[in-house]
Amino acid sequence: MTAVEGLLLVDKPRGVTSHDVVDVVRRGLATRKVGHAGTLDPMATGLLLIGVGRATRLLRFLGALPKTYEGALRLGIETTTLDADGDVVREAAVDVTAAEVGNAMRALVGESLQRPPAYSAAKVGGRKLYEAAREGERLEAEPRTIRVDAFDLLSYDAPDATFRVVCSGGTYVRVLAAEVGTALSCGAHLGALRRTAIGSYAVDDAAPPEDAGEPLPLEAAVSHLPRLDLDADEAEAASHGRPLGPAGLTGPYGVFGPDGRLIGVYEDDGPRARPQVILAPL
Repeated sequence: MTAVEGLLLVDKPRGVTSHDVVDVVRRGLATRKVGHAGTLDPMATGLLLIGVGRATRLLRFLGALPKTYEGALRLGIETTTLDADGDVVREAAVDVTAAEVGNAMRALVGESLQRPPAYSAAKVGGRKLYEAAREGERLEAEPRTIRVDAFDLLSYDAPDATFRVVCSGGTYVRVLAAEVGTALSCGAHLGALRRTAIGSYAVDDAAPPEDAGEPLPLEAAVSHLPRLDLDADEAEAASHGRPLGPAGLTGPYGVFGPDGRLIGVYEDDGPRARPQVILAPL
Protein backbone atom coordinates (compact mmCIF):
# COMPACT_ATOMS: atom_id res chain seq x y z
CA MET A 1 0.00 0.00 0.00
CA THR A 2 1.32 3.44 -0.93
CA ALA A 3 2.14 5.58 2.10
CA VAL A 4 0.01 8.70 2.57
CA GLU A 5 2.12 11.85 2.42
CA GLY A 6 1.94 15.47 1.38
CA LEU A 7 0.54 18.78 2.56
CA LEU A 8 -2.91 19.25 4.07
CA LEU A 9 -4.80 22.53 4.40
CA VAL A 10 -6.85 22.29 7.58
CA ASP A 11 -9.39 24.75 9.01
CA LYS A 12 -8.79 24.65 12.76
CA PRO A 13 -11.88 25.17 14.94
CA ARG A 14 -11.95 27.29 18.09
CA GLY A 15 -11.18 25.73 21.45
CA VAL A 16 -8.63 23.11 20.39
CA THR A 17 -4.85 23.27 20.18
CA SER A 18 -2.83 22.84 17.02
CA HIS A 19 -1.52 19.58 18.52
CA ASP A 20 -5.13 18.40 18.94
CA VAL A 21 -5.61 18.93 15.20
CA VAL A 22 -2.48 16.89 14.47
CA ASP A 23 -3.89 14.05 16.59
CA VAL A 24 -7.18 14.10 14.67
CA VAL A 25 -5.31 13.91 11.35
CA ARG A 26 -3.11 11.08 12.65
CA ARG A 27 -6.16 9.02 13.53
CA GLY A 28 -7.95 9.85 10.29
CA LEU A 29 -5.02 8.88 8.08
CA ALA A 30 -3.77 6.07 10.34
CA THR A 31 -0.22 7.40 10.42
CA ARG A 32 1.97 8.80 13.18
CA LYS A 33 4.18 10.97 10.98
CA VAL A 34 2.17 14.21 11.04
CA GLY A 35 3.20 17.76 12.02
CA HIS A 36 2.08 21.34 11.59
CA ALA A 37 3.69 24.59 10.43
CA GLY A 38 2.76 27.59 12.55
CA THR A 39 0.80 27.18 15.78
CA LEU A 40 -2.61 28.77 16.36
CA ASP A 41 -3.76 29.56 19.89
CA PRO A 42 -6.79 27.55 21.11
CA MET A 43 -9.07 30.60 20.81
CA ALA A 44 -8.02 31.19 17.18
CA THR A 45 -9.48 29.51 14.11
CA GLY A 46 -8.38 29.16 10.54
CA LEU A 47 -5.65 27.80 8.35
CA LEU A 48 -3.13 25.25 9.59
CA LEU A 49 -0.64 23.69 7.19
CA ILE A 50 -0.22 20.04 8.11
CA GLY A 51 2.60 17.87 6.81
CA VAL A 52 2.12 14.12 6.44
CA GLY A 53 4.91 11.58 5.95
CA ARG A 54 8.03 12.99 4.33
CA ALA A 55 6.34 16.40 4.06
CA THR A 56 6.96 16.87 7.80
CA ARG A 57 10.62 17.44 6.91
CA LEU A 58 9.64 20.34 4.66
CA LEU A 59 7.43 22.23 7.13
CA ARG A 60 10.25 24.47 8.35
CA PHE A 61 10.47 26.09 4.92
CA LEU A 62 6.88 27.32 5.29
CA GLY A 63 7.59 29.32 8.44
CA ALA A 64 8.82 32.41 6.62
CA LEU A 65 5.61 32.82 4.61
CA PRO A 66 3.51 35.87 5.56
CA LYS A 67 0.35 35.19 7.54
CA THR A 68 -2.99 36.94 6.99
CA TYR A 69 -5.52 37.24 9.80
CA GLU A 70 -8.91 38.78 10.36
CA GLY A 71 -9.94 39.46 13.93
CA ALA A 72 -11.64 41.61 16.50
CA LEU A 73 -10.33 43.53 19.49
CA ARG A 74 -12.17 45.10 22.37
CA LEU A 75 -10.96 48.43 23.70
CA GLY A 76 -11.16 49.37 27.37
CA ILE A 77 -10.35 45.93 28.83
CA GLU A 78 -6.93 44.39 29.44
CA THR A 79 -6.53 40.70 30.33
CA THR A 80 -3.79 38.46 31.68
CA THR A 81 -3.42 36.59 28.38
CA LEU A 82 -4.04 39.64 26.14
CA ASP A 83 -7.07 37.83 24.71
CA ALA A 84 -10.63 36.94 25.65
CA ASP A 85 -9.56 33.74 27.44
CA GLY A 86 -7.72 35.63 30.19
CA ASP A 87 -8.79 37.27 33.42
CA VAL A 88 -9.56 40.99 33.38
CA VAL A 89 -6.81 43.05 35.00
CA ARG A 90 -7.85 46.59 34.03
CA GLU A 91 -10.86 48.43 32.66
CA ALA A 92 -11.00 51.97 31.31
CA ALA A 93 -13.42 54.28 29.56
CA VAL A 94 -13.28 54.26 25.76
CA ASP A 95 -13.51 57.63 24.07
CA VAL A 96 -11.70 57.28 20.75
CA THR A 97 -12.75 57.67 17.12
CA ALA A 98 -12.45 55.22 14.26
CA ALA A 99 -9.73 57.43 12.77
CA GLU A 100 -7.72 57.21 15.97
CA VAL A 101 -8.07 53.42 16.08
CA GLY A 102 -6.99 53.13 12.45
CA ASN A 103 -4.01 55.38 13.04
CA ALA A 104 -2.92 53.29 16.04
CA MET A 105 -3.05 50.17 13.89
CA ARG A 106 -1.14 51.68 10.98
CA ALA A 107 1.55 52.96 13.37
CA LEU A 108 2.51 49.31 13.98
CA VAL A 109 3.23 48.61 10.30
CA GLY A 110 6.88 47.88 9.61
CA GLU A 111 9.67 45.94 11.28
CA SER A 112 9.99 45.97 15.06
CA LEU A 113 10.97 43.93 18.09
CA GLN A 114 8.18 42.03 19.83
CA ARG A 115 8.47 40.18 23.13
CA PRO A 116 6.44 36.94 23.38
CA PRO A 117 3.62 37.31 25.90
CA ALA A 118 3.71 35.65 29.32
CA TYR A 119 1.02 33.17 28.28
CA SER A 120 2.72 31.66 25.24
CA ALA A 121 4.61 28.53 24.30
CA ALA A 122 7.89 30.44 23.91
CA LYS A 123 10.60 28.99 26.15
CA VAL A 124 13.12 30.41 28.59
CA GLY A 125 15.70 27.95 29.82
CA GLY A 126 13.71 25.10 28.32
CA ARG A 127 10.56 26.09 30.19
CA LYS A 128 7.38 27.29 28.46
CA LEU A 129 6.27 30.75 29.52
CA TYR A 130 2.65 29.77 30.04
CA GLU A 131 3.67 26.96 32.42
CA ALA A 132 5.61 29.43 34.57
CA ALA A 133 2.78 32.00 34.40
CA ARG A 134 0.22 29.47 35.61
CA GLU A 135 2.45 28.81 38.63
CA GLY A 136 2.68 32.53 39.41
CA GLU A 137 6.19 32.97 38.07
CA ARG A 138 6.92 35.55 35.40
CA LEU A 139 9.59 34.73 32.84
CA GLU A 140 10.54 37.03 29.98
CA ALA A 141 11.69 35.78 26.60
CA GLU A 142 14.03 37.82 24.46
CA PRO A 143 12.25 40.09 21.98
CA ARG A 144 12.12 38.89 18.38
CA THR A 145 12.15 40.77 15.11
CA ILE A 146 8.74 40.76 13.46
CA ARG A 147 7.30 42.52 10.42
CA VAL A 148 3.79 43.87 9.95
CA ASP A 149 3.00 44.48 6.29
CA ALA A 150 -0.55 45.74 6.79
CA PHE A 151 -2.83 46.43 9.77
CA ASP A 152 -6.17 47.79 8.60
CA LEU A 153 -9.30 48.73 10.50
CA LEU A 154 -12.34 47.05 8.92
CA SER A 155 -15.08 48.31 11.23
CA TYR A 156 -15.51 50.14 14.51
CA ASP A 157 -18.47 50.16 16.86
CA ALA A 158 -17.01 51.27 20.20
CA PRO A 159 -15.60 49.50 22.08
CA ASP A 160 -15.22 46.80 19.39
CA ALA A 161 -13.06 46.98 16.28
CA THR A 162 -12.48 44.44 13.52
CA PHE A 163 -9.26 44.35 11.54
CA ARG A 164 -7.14 42.60 8.95
CA VAL A 165 -3.41 42.14 9.52
CA VAL A 166 -0.66 40.72 7.32
CA CYS A 167 2.49 39.86 9.23
CA SER A 168 5.57 37.69 9.39
CA GLY A 169 5.61 34.25 10.94
CA GLY A 170 6.11 34.30 14.71
CA THR A 171 4.09 37.48 15.22
CA TYR A 172 1.71 37.47 18.19
CA VAL A 173 -1.41 39.27 17.00
CA ARG A 174 -2.71 39.56 20.57
CA VAL A 175 0.37 41.60 21.40
CA LEU A 176 -0.46 43.90 18.49
CA ALA A 177 -4.01 44.25 19.83
CA ALA A 178 -2.69 45.15 23.28
CA GLU A 179 -0.31 47.70 21.74
CA VAL A 180 -3.23 49.39 20.00
CA GLY A 181 -4.93 49.72 23.38
CA THR A 182 -1.76 51.13 24.94
CA ALA A 183 -1.41 53.70 22.17
CA LEU A 184 -5.02 54.81 22.75
CA SER A 185 -4.53 54.94 26.57
CA CYS A 186 -7.54 52.72 27.22
CA GLY A 187 -6.14 49.22 26.90
CA ALA A 188 -7.42 46.43 24.67
CA HIS A 189 -7.47 42.69 24.23
CA LEU A 190 -7.94 40.33 21.30
CA GLY A 191 -11.51 39.09 21.11
CA ALA A 192 -11.37 36.79 18.09
CA LEU A 193 -8.84 35.74 15.47
CA ARG A 194 -9.02 33.78 12.23
CA ARG A 195 -6.04 32.99 10.01
CA THR A 196 -7.25 33.31 6.44
CA ALA A 197 -4.02 32.72 4.52
CA ILE A 198 -0.42 31.57 4.75
CA GLY A 199 1.40 32.87 1.70
CA SER A 200 -0.71 31.75 -1.28
CA TYR A 201 -2.51 29.05 0.71
CA ALA A 202 -6.06 30.13 1.63
CA VAL A 203 -8.43 28.90 4.31
CA ASP A 204 -11.15 28.80 1.65
CA ASP A 205 -9.37 25.72 0.28
CA ALA A 206 -9.06 24.05 3.69
CA ALA A 207 -11.20 21.35 5.29
CA PRO A 208 -12.07 20.50 8.91
CA PRO A 209 -9.51 18.27 10.69
CA GLU A 210 -11.78 15.22 10.65
CA ASP A 211 -12.41 15.60 6.91
CA ALA A 212 -8.95 16.63 5.70
CA GLY A 213 -9.06 14.40 2.62
CA GLU A 214 -6.17 13.60 0.29
CA PRO A 215 -2.97 15.60 0.90
CA LEU A 216 -1.51 17.83 -1.77
CA PRO A 217 1.70 16.36 -3.26
CA LEU A 218 5.07 16.89 -1.58
CA GLU A 219 5.93 19.55 -4.12
CA ALA A 220 3.20 21.81 -2.68
CA ALA A 221 5.30 22.32 0.45
CA VAL A 222 8.10 23.94 -1.59
CA SER A 223 6.04 25.59 -4.33
CA HIS A 224 6.93 29.02 -2.89
CA LEU A 225 10.67 28.33 -3.18
CA PRO A 226 12.79 28.78 -6.31
CA ARG A 227 13.05 25.60 -8.38
CA LEU A 228 16.18 23.99 -9.83
CA ASP A 229 15.88 21.12 -12.30
CA LEU A 230 18.87 18.75 -12.31
CA ASP A 231 20.25 16.47 -14.98
CA ALA A 232 20.59 12.74 -14.32
CA ASP A 233 24.11 12.92 -12.86
CA GLU A 234 23.27 15.85 -10.60
CA ALA A 235 20.08 14.14 -9.48
CA GLU A 236 22.01 11.01 -8.54
CA ALA A 237 24.48 13.07 -6.49
CA ALA A 238 21.69 15.05 -4.82
CA SER A 239 19.73 11.92 -3.91
CA HIS A 240 22.75 10.90 -1.80
CA GLY A 241 23.02 14.34 -0.18
CA ARG A 242 26.23 15.35 -1.96
CA PRO A 243 27.13 19.03 -2.49
CA LEU A 244 26.34 20.52 -5.89
CA GLY A 245 27.62 23.53 -7.76
CA PRO A 246 25.99 26.82 -6.66
CA ALA A 247 22.73 27.71 -8.37
CA GLY A 248 23.11 31.45 -7.85
CA LEU A 249 19.81 31.57 -5.97
CA THR A 250 19.08 33.37 -2.70
CA GLY A 251 17.87 31.23 0.16
CA PRO A 252 16.68 27.62 0.00
CA TYR A 253 15.41 26.13 -3.25
CA GLY A 254 13.78 22.89 -4.30
CA VAL A 255 15.82 20.52 -6.47
CA PHE A 256 14.06 18.18 -8.89
CA GLY A 257 15.19 15.23 -10.95
CA PRO A 258 14.70 14.81 -14.73
CA ASP A 259 11.50 12.89 -13.98
CA GLY A 260 10.08 15.88 -12.08
CA ARG A 261 10.50 14.17 -8.71
CA LEU A 262 11.31 16.41 -5.74
CA ILE A 263 14.68 15.27 -4.39
CA GLY A 264 15.07 17.79 -1.59
CA VAL A 265 16.00 21.34 -0.69
CA TYR A 266 19.44 22.90 -1.17
CA GLU A 267 20.96 26.28 -0.35
CA ASP A 268 24.05 27.94 -1.81
CA ASP A 269 27.01 28.15 0.57
CA GLY A 270 29.87 29.95 -1.15
CA PRO A 271 31.32 27.74 -3.91
CA ARG A 272 28.96 24.87 -3.10
CA ALA A 273 25.25 24.20 -2.78
CA ARG A 274 24.60 22.11 0.30
CA PRO A 275 21.55 19.98 1.15
CA GLN A 276 19.11 21.21 3.76
CA VAL A 277 16.73 18.27 3.35
CA ILE A 278 17.03 15.14 1.24
CA LEU A 279 13.88 13.10 0.73
CA ALA A 280 14.80 9.43 0.69
CA PRO A 281 12.69 7.55 -1.87
CA LEU A 282 9.77 5.57 -0.42
